[in-house]
Parts: sequence; structure tokens; C-alpha cells
Amino acid sequence: NKILTIEASGIGIAGIVAREFDVPVVFAKKSKSINLDDNNFSTKMQSFTHSKIYDVIVSKKFLSPEDHILIIDDFLANGCALLGLTNLVESAGATVEGIGIAIEKGFQQGGKIIREKGYQLESLAIVESMNAADNTITFR
Repeated sequence: NKILTIEASGIGIAGIVAREFDVPVVFAKKSKSINLDDNNFSTKMQSFTHSKIYDVIVSKKFLSPEDHILIIDDFLANGCALLGLTNLVESAGATVEGIGIAIEKGFQQGGKIIREKGYQLESLAIVESMNAADNTITFR
């Protein structure tokens, strides 16, 4: 009954999916802002892209034990973002019903890690390899 993503690049894709399913989007923030109170679910998450650790936050008013969550994100590399988001959902007592990714980097371990944890993970495209020498990308 809800889509969950992380700011900022996942929001656009999550919005399109939410419109298709006619459900709301909830997005996790990478830092606490003045409009958030202290009643939050939070987890630490390492960003592969930015080589930084974030305190990722979702207000408790947006996730509850009755929720069935579809997690949507743009890229999947090492799986840290998805593990953080699944942790937030589980902290709320909600259920992760599935995970949708636009582009999965199949040459990294994130997809394997997430699937081994039992989550249904679907990717629009899986990049198997990239070759900078001849500028080629191989898809799975």
C-alpha cells in the first residue's frame, strides 16, 4: 500500500510507480531536517556512490505495522541502500513485498545479497560488465 525510496534520485522513479499503483510514496531522508521531529525510524547506511555513511530517517507517521511496502530505487550496486531501507521497514513492523530497481550492477554483489535474504528483487536492466577500453556495456 506504499512505495518507499531514498532521496533524491529514487524519488522520480518511485513517483511513476506510485502513480501506476495509485499508492503514496514515502522517501527516506539522508539527514535530519528541521521539519522532522524525534519520532523516527532510523538506520545507518553507507553510500557506495559517495563513500559516505548516512543516518537515514523516516518519520514514524509514514510507516506502520499494517503497511505493505514496495521498495523502489534507481541503481543497485553493493546493496547497502536496500539493506538500510529494508531495515527501516522491518523496524516499523511493516512488510517488504518486493524491490524494484531501474539498473542493477550485476558485476557487484548487491543483487546476490538481497536475493539471498529472501527478497523478491526485479531489475529493469542488469549490467553484467562494462569495458572502458572499447566503451561497451554487456547486459545479462
